[in-house]
Amino acid sequence: MKMRRLFNPAAAALLALAAVPVSGAPAAAQQQLYMPRSIRQAFNEGTRSPDGRPGAKYWQNRGRYDITITATPPNRTVRGTQTITYVNNSPDTLPALVFKLFMNIHRPGAPRNGGASEAYLTDGVTIDRFAVNGAHTPWQNNPGYFTWQPVRLATPLMPHDSVRLSFDWHYDVAREAGREGMLDDSTWFLAYFYPRVAVYDDANGWDTMDFTDQQEFYSDFNDYDVTIRVPANYVVWGTGTLLNPETVLQPEALRRYRTSLTSDSVIHVATPQDLAARRVTLQKTNDWHFRARDIPDMAFGLSDKYNWDAASVVVDDAARRRASVQAAYHDSAQDFHHMVRFGQHALGWFSRNWPGVPYPYEKSTIFLGTADMEYPMMVNDNTTPDTTFSRFVAEHEIAHTYMPFYMGINETRYGFMDEGWATTFEYLVGIADMGPQRAADFFRRFRVNGWINNPSPEQDLPIITPQDVLTGRAYGNNAYGKPALGYLAMKDMLGDDMFRRALHEFMDRWHGKHPLPWDQFNTFNNVAGRDLNWFWNAWFFTPSYIDLGVASVTPASGGYTVVLNNIGGMPAPVDLVLRYADGTTETRHQTPAIWQANVRQATVTLPTTKPLQSIDLQGGIWMDANRADNTWTAR
Repeated sequence: MKMRRLFNPAAAALLALAAVPVSGAPAAAQQQLYMPRSIRQAFNEGTRSPDGRPGAKYWQNRGRYDITITATPPNRTVRGTQTITYVNNSPDTLPALVFKLFMNIHRPGAPRNGGASEAYLTDGVTIDRFAVNGAHTPWQNNPGYFTWQPVRLATPLMPHDSVRLSFDWHYDVAREAGREGMLDDSTWFLAYFYPRVAVYDDANGWDTMDFTDQQEFYSDFNDYDVTIRVPANYVVWGTGTLLNPETVLQPEALRRYRTSLTSDSVIHVATPQDLAARRVTLQKTNDWHFRARDIPDMAFGLSDKYNWDAASVVVDDAARRRASVQAAYHDSAQDFHHMVRFGQHALGWFSRNWPGVPYPYEKSTIFLGTADMEYPMMVNDNTTPDTTFSRFVAEHEIAHTYMPFYMGINETRYGFMDEGWATTFEYLVGIADMGPQRAADFFRRFRVNGWINNPSPEQDLPIITPQDVLTGRAYGNNAYGKPALGYLAMKDMLGDDMFRRALHEFMDRWHGKHPLPWDQFNTFNNVAGRDLNWFWNAWFFTPSYIDLGVASVTPASGGYTVVLNNIGGMPAPVDLVLRYADGTTETRHQTPAIWQANVRQATVTLPTTKPLQSIDLQGGIWMDANRADNTWTAR
């Protein structure tokens, strides 16, 4: 049996190129895409296929998590007891396991991308008891690690075998809230709080990437059974099915909650008056019991002062399946009074339009926090006085339901596969919400301006650069705006129908699994039946940016011949705005296909019988870094 060592493939970046041929096309004709050696090995071993499908030998590991935690605000200590049944579906013998302990980001000295205030710092996670298959095992914190720890097993875990892991642990909730933490003495958001087995996959072996408070996460698909024990008057919102509403809610709150699950209208399950009169929860210590299957994580919010609104929306027209939409917020947050409506709209729109896949979970809860961050079935969003912006942010976070949660993306390393797609969907739903012009204005303002108007060298790093080694704007631009522009450019070139077919096929093949960028690119190639690697290479694998220019305009038989330069190297769509000598204007749209033969130069034929006075290149959301060469005027 082979045994993988702890391996971080970021150290191997930019060392090799490998071609993955498009099905049915000769290999020699294909543009080669860079591929790290570790990922090439996965293809060679048959766990991934060159046509974009999971390979015949594809595997992934999983766990079953049973967790009980106790939270007693204002005491900041959270205590947990849990068992993990971890199944090794790999062909490898595992002499050790790697555990993720994300709360150790709060320890002094933990690696971070920025500083930490006193309110942010804690002692991290303390493991009080650890057992393997019932045998007590000393837990030793290796001081060289913070948010992950390797633990050697007394007996190696064999292929297709399982191990039972037991923990008692505790940690103090940070007084400064970010993605998790205290919002006030009695309102907490609990995320990433439990010890978990890191992902062990076919491409990289163990995930030993540090959590450094900017990059995001990578998790297996697991089954969770979580009980959260809190005092009377505390409501708990969280991922998964609430199994026991009748044992934690008073009769009227229970009636409203159950009504909301089939209601199009917003139901106020708990109002400020209800909270003040203590008529929401049963007047005892309450165990809120949640269960979810085949999801990558769980997150929870708790408060004794938050309003609770709820309704539902049909997300699958064929099955008439509904999803619950809930909001938890302080009454002073005026935008959150609209949040259930925003959530209903988002779930319905994403289900029917883009990506056009029925919302895969039973609910979505939007919790008032400070993070603007997504979790399975949960959103932790700030409040703003601008409800348009509040909706914009909520829609982006809800879009993450599909990428990374439904798709199991390694968002730490390949953030462009989750943030890039969420930004794409954010723009498309924005067109429906605000109209094309205002949606484009939002997109340019929040997703493009900071990149295209910043000529510093880190801005043009290839999108494929492992994003666990990037920080600041280099990370942000490569994860959000640049890949979204690339996906939207591909949509422009393929057309909506083919783009939708390719996207749906990618999601069908890889939901509940761990797709890599090459799986995504190869699936689009396969479904479109075209060699698109020239496009993927230019957008995702080369240091490039958007800068087009008019090289020449020449009269030709029946019109004009226009030569365009692609100075920046990204094959973007462009509109040629034509002004004729008679004062009329016309716009001729060019998709990125004009750059296929030569990504640096394209020739465009303009049939017309009228004399041209001028040509102006307009990119729309594909903003041009230098507009000085975008105009030609007849002499």
